[in-house]
Amino acid sequence: MKPSLRRALVLALLGCGVAMAATTEPKGAAPAAAVGAGAATNDSEPPGTALVLEINGPIGPATSRYVVKGIESARARDSRLIVLEMDTPGGLDSAMRDIIRAILASPVPVATYVAPPGARAASAGTYILYASHVAAMAPATNLGAATPVSIGGEPEAPSPPVLPQGKPTGKGGGGSGEGSAPEPQPGTAMERKVVNDAVAYIRGLAELRGRNADWAEQAVRGAASLTANAALEHKVIDLVARDLPDLLVRIDGREVRIDNRTVKLATRDLAVVHVRPDWRTELLAVITNPTVAYGLMLIGIWGLLLEGYNPGAVLPGVVGSICLLIALFAFQILSVNYAGLALLVLGTAMIIAEFFFPTYGSLGAGGVIAFIVGSLILFDTDVPGMHIARSLIAAIATVGALVIAGIVYLATRSQRRPVATGAQGMVGDLAEVVADFSGKGRVRYGGELWNARSSAALRAGDMARIVKVEGLTLWIEPQ
Repeated sequence: MKPSLRRALVLALLGCGVAMAATTEPKGAAPAAAVGAGAATNDSEPPGTALVLEINGPIGPATSRYVVKGIESARARDSRLIVLEMDTPGGLDSAMRDIIRAILASPVPVATYVAPPGARAASAGTYILYASHVAAMAPATNLGAATPVSIGGEPEAPSPPVLPQGKPTGKGGGGSGEGSAPEPQPGTAMERKVVNDAVAYIRGLAELRGRNADWAEQAVRGAASLTANAALEHKVIDLVARDLPDLLVRIDGREVRIDNRTVKLATRDLAVVHVRPDWRTELLAVITNPTVAYGLMLIGIWGLLLEGYNPGAVLPGVVGSICLLIALFAFQILSVNYAGLALLVLGTAMIIAEFFFPTYGSLGAGGVIAFIVGSLILFDTDVPGMHIARSLIAAIATVGALVIAGIVYLATRSQRRPVATGAQGMVGDLAEVVADFSGKGRVRYGGELWNARSSAALRAGDMARIVKVEGLTLWIEPQ
C-alpha cells in the first residue's frame, strides 16, 4: 500500500474514532448533568416559614412584649412573613405604639389578619391593622371604633369650641377638604388634643400604606366601624381571606414597601410556625390584669395587718409582702388613677380604724364608701379590658360592710348587758352565810370568805343577796 494511501486510511480511522467518541460522550454526560441538577433541586433551602403571632384580648404591656419579641425573632428565624392573627377590643395606647414601631421597623413583611370569624380589631387593633404591610380580615369580622379615651383623672372644665379648617369629607367620611363649611369640635381642650393627635397618627399610617385615610379619621373622631366586606370596599384593608392558608395563597406575588424598597411576597408554599408566649410574658399578662393586681394589693394589705396583730405568725407577713410588691409592680406598668388608689388605701385604713375607736360605724361606713369609689376609678373603665370586675368590687365591699355592721351590733349589745366583772358585777349575786350572826359576820362568795354586814339576823347556810360592796366588806340582805 502506498504511503499516501496508508496515511489517508489512518486519518480516516482517527476521524471515525473521534466521531464515535463525540457521539458517545454526550450521552454519558447528559445523565450526569441531569443528576447534578436534580441534586441541586433536592438540596436547595426550603421556601421559608410564616411566623404566626396571636393577639387575643386586650392589648397591654404583656401583649406588646410578646409581639415585639416575636417580630425581632423573625429575622433570626429567617422567616419570610409575620402574621399577626388578631382579635382584640383595644387596649393601652403605649402598648399599641410599641407594636406599631416594631412593625414599621421590621425587615420582614407583617400581615395583620383579623380572625377567626366573629373576631374584631377595635380601637388599638385598627391602628395596628393600618400600620401593617398587608391588612386582611376573615368573613364576619369588624374593625373601627378607634376613638381614644382618657386614662384616669377628672376632665377639665369645658372651653370654647375650636373651629377646624375643614370638614371631614371623602367616601368613608373624614378628611379635610378645602372650601368646606367649618364645624365646631366638641369636648374639652384636652380631649381635642388627644383626638387630633390620634387622627394625625392614623392618617400618617394610612398614607404610608396607601389605605383610606378619610375613613381612618372618621373611625377616630366618630368611632365608625366597618364589616370585613365594607372595609374591603372602602379600601381600608387589602383582602378578605377565609383562613390562614387562604391568606398565604392570596397574598402570594403581592408587592410591599420595606425600607424604601419593593419586596415581592412569595407565600404560597411557606410553612406556618406558631409562636406561643413564653412564661415571662404569661406571668406579666396575669399580674397586669387589673382584677388580679387589685386582688394582690388587697391580699398584701390584709396579710401585713394580720402579721401586725399576731407578731411571729410569719406566713401572713411573707405572703402579704410578696403580693403587695407584685401589685405595686403591676400598678407601675398599668395606667393607674392615683386618686382612686388613694381612696382605696384611705377606705381600707378607715375600716381598720373602726376596730379600735368607738365610732359606732361612722369610720367603717366612710371607709366602705371610699373603698367602693376608689375601686371603681382605680382603672379607667372606658379602656377595653382595663377595668376591675364590678362583681368583685361588690363582693368585697359587701363583706366589709357586713363586718362593720357586726362590729356595731356587738358594741351596742355589750352596752345593754349588765356589768359582769368587778365590784359592780357582784351586786345582785348570792353569798352563803358561814356562821350565825347579827350585824357583822362572814359569808362565802366565789369560793372566798368575805366580811359581811346585815341589818337582819342570819343563820349559817342561809343565802343572802349582795346589795353593796365597800372594799372587802359585802352588804347583804336575806334572800
